[in-house]
Amino acid sequence: MPILLNNLQQQESLTKSQLELIETVVEYGLSQYHKETAEVSIILVDDEYIRSLNAEYRGLNQPTDVLSFAIQEDQPGTPVLHINPENQFPELLGDIFISVQRAVEQAENYHHSLEREISYLAVHGLLHLLGFDHQSPDDTTRMRTAEEEILNHFQLNRI
Repeated sequence: MPILLNNLQQQESLTKSQLELIETVVEYGLSQYHKETAEVSIILVDDEYIRSLNAEYRGLNQPTDVLSFAIQEDQPGTPVLHINPENQFPELLGDIFISVQRAVEQAENYHHSLEREISYLAVHGLLHLLGFDHQSPDDTTRMRTAEEEILNHFQLNRI
């Protein structure tokens, strides 16, 4: 399952093991939803970059921690692309943009590791690509449960 990780930000230095953890957590999340062959792009950015995306796509001229952009959203009347399984092309789920600056700040505020916070943001973004949302209390509960199940597998529990 291809995870394409691109670190575009320069403000925070991330170790090889931190970058590998992000990939491993997302791969595990995909496997939990039987999407082992799916492709996801994870782009690590700074606050200014994610602020510009947030302004353009959500009309909010402020930085945020994570944004997900699904390649294909399930909407009534939208045709679903079915790829011939013999071609072995991966299912393209979409892109996850994570502000590393926000992740560092939030890890400090929540008193847990940067590894936990950045993994949480990656999982949160992934679940959005998989169709999860948090528009209602029930949806929020389902999403939070799924997030914690994935993170707990890596002992990235909340403190």
